[in-house]
Amino acid sequence: MLMNCNKPRNFIYARFRPKPARIAPVLTSLFLHRSRVISLFSRALYPACVGLCCLLAACGPMPNDPYPAGESGQNILYSAFTERPRHLDLAQSFAEDEAIFLYQIIEPPLQYHYLKRPYTLEPSVAARMPQVRYFAADGSELRNASDPSKVAKSVIEISIRPGVRYQPHPAFARDEQGKPRYLNLSEADLANIRSPMDFPHRDTRELVANDFVYEIKRLAHPNVNSPILELMAEYLPSLKTLYSALNVQMKKTPNVWLNLDQFPLDGVEVVDRYTYRITFSGLYPQFLYWLTMPFFGAVPPEVDQFFSQPGMADRNLTLDRWPMGTGPYMLVENNPNARMVLERNPHYRENTYPCEGEPTDSGEGLLADCGKRLPFVDKVVFTREREAIPYWNKFLQGYYDAAGISSDNFDQAVNMGSQGEVTLSDDMAAHGIRLMTSVSASTFYLGFNMRDPLVGGYGADVAGRERARLLRQAISMAIDTEEFISIFNNGRGVPAMQPIPPGIFGMREGEAGINPVVYEWRDGKPRRRGIEEAKKRLAQAGWPNGRDAQTGMPLTVYLDSTETGMGDKSRIDWMAKQFRALGVQLVVRPTDWNRFQEKIRQGNAQMFFMGWNADYPDPENLLFLLYGPQAKAGSQGNNSTNYTNAEYDRLFDRMKVMPDGPERLALIDKMVAILRHEAPWVFWYHPKTYSLQHGWVKNRKPGDIVRNGLKYQRVDVEAREAARKSWNQPVRGPLGIVVLLCAALAAPAVLSWRQRERAVARAELEAESEKPGQGGAA
Repeated sequence: MLMNCNKPRNFIYARFRPKPARIAPVLTSLFLHRSRVISLFSRALYPACVGLCCLLAACGPMPNDPYPAGESGQNILYSAFTERPRHLDLAQSFAEDEAIFLYQIIEPPLQYHYLKRPYTLEPSVAARMPQVRYFAADGSELRNASDPSKVAKSVIEISIRPGVRYQPHPAFARDEQGKPRYLNLSEADLANIRSPMDFPHRDTRELVANDFVYEIKRLAHPNVNSPILELMAEYLPSLKTLYSALNVQMKKTPNVWLNLDQFPLDGVEVVDRYTYRITFSGLYPQFLYWLTMPFFGAVPPEVDQFFSQPGMADRNLTLDRWPMGTGPYMLVENNPNARMVLERNPHYRENTYPCEGEPTDSGEGLLADCGKRLPFVDKVVFTREREAIPYWNKFLQGYYDAAGISSDNFDQAVNMGSQGEVTLSDDMAAHGIRLMTSVSASTFYLGFNMRDPLVGGYGADVAGRERARLLRQAISMAIDTEEFISIFNNGRGVPAMQPIPPGIFGMREGEAGINPVVYEWRDGKPRRRGIEEAKKRLAQAGWPNGRDAQTGMPLTVYLDSTETGMGDKSRIDWMAKQFRALGVQLVVRPTDWNRFQEKIRQGNAQMFFMGWNADYPDPENLLFLLYGPQAKAGSQGNNSTNYTNAEYDRLFDRMKVMPDGPERLALIDKMVAILRHEAPWVFWYHPKTYSLQHGWVKNRKPGDIVRNGLKYQRVDVEAREAARKSWNQPVRGPLGIVVLLCAALAAPAVLSWRQRERAVARAELEAESEKPGQGGAA
């Protein structure tokens, strides 16, 4: 049997390592049956030993290399992903684990400067930064938007660069008559097709303004279910009108592709080949940030038509599976359970590495590639790793170029000082590994479904809603988030006092920034109020010692969770312990992601964990998560708790259109105070990101909001190959021992065989000599 050399370094030794307790009986058995063993060895094991020797010689210098031999020495960036991407359609994708793929493939009009902090907008495929014009109700143009109440509509005109071309795609392929090659395909035509790369003819075309308008219309397509439809409809009400029109048409002509070019969208129009205009109601300063996201990227109508053909979806040939665009890379392999591969787009436009950034960037070597053409890497290979240990080991062996740090490997990777300072461990530094840290523009929370009669109280009388509020406060006070961060995150997090994370306007530091419901300020630090005060608050809610004051029934609450792995159990056990200390029984209802999402959409979950990564650096993008019109169960928005408060909503409407300044900060303070009092969330923590990279990786800079960063990264391939060979020398010792053992066993077998052959020969000679008439003369 052929043995695979592409195994972890100690695979063979681990499989054949002798167990001391078992050696004695084995040797005794071998001695008692030595003649049979020698006979067996001479017939079977000797050839096996020869094969083993051949195997030892065949295993090359890196027998544990997990990649094909043909990739050795190529300009490839190797990375890993842990969660399979669920949506890659521009109009649907809204998850962080999908962004790492999608943002490399498509190009919205704008992007963030890769190196500058605070984050700065700049053109991507836009020819220049768009200018916004403001108009009053009478149609007169306003000089500025200093008085939001006077702004009736805002007009933004976007011009794109001429000459930008799409990646090669079969939807653009034409026959000799100039007609599309791949329309009206039959089952036979699709028999051996599994990806767009399988079509023999692929072509490109220029990016035009109508492609952006077409994608905006897709936000209203009933089959797309875009998560931002409700939000955008506040500023583009015509999206709802288009949604209704498309619904009617789909009922008239089911299973027929709808050409959205034939459906007008008021407020969105093509001006010329390279320009389009968007007119939205009122004032929305954050709209420019949305122009950095895939939702406002480009989708050619012919690509939409191509993927809408019968039989395509059955083969996973959809935009949701195979996004395409004008970006630096194109998706050439999509196996979300194992491997995703991006390759350089041969038609990518002229684009160069930035020449300016923060003052410290030059010293970090981040400006060394100033002015060089992008992208630097030819190919990016993502491998799915479900377990932390294999992921970590492959990084240490040089088979992943960068990696995060799990709790299991934290002590091996970094050292913690007495004041909490973090430094790279000596072993990591000796291998040229670098540590990068930053506080993420993210927030994690435990949400209460406000429609739930127990923890939310919506639908109950005033007294019932007050009891539910006090219960939420008691739970917020009882859960020790600092302990959670210390145990499960190795201290990599900042306890959250409100939804806004550090680094975004509206986040206050020090005593002014604490949540007074849960903390008090003592000795210059925030201190938790403790479990005893939480129990008092629980009693005020009508549950003394965790029992109903009227019936004596114990209080039971339910947590819906998608955490089902081995590492997740310890976190669930910790949560149950926190609730037991309060006197409350916690019941965890595990479920898969799709079912979990369905329960959230329907408002059937009671408590749940959720997180949010800021899409853009503005407090509106965090505070809208608790805005009433964004309720998940009512409007399919992003308010997963279904929280509604009229005063909060009124303040939000004012705050979102204001520029940063003292007046806006005062409104934010009032909004945050309402949330702390109402407690629709247990404010959990803002994560700290610790990541490692090998010394051969260049131009990598932390920045959660910059999601298209792969085109800037460079790999020193020669340095990586040298390190891999040095770190992954084959361990031939165990195999050598086996070979010597084989030789030792072979020697008596060979001698025995030779003795037996000689004995047979002598016996034959003696028999011949004893035959009558065969002797010498008398």
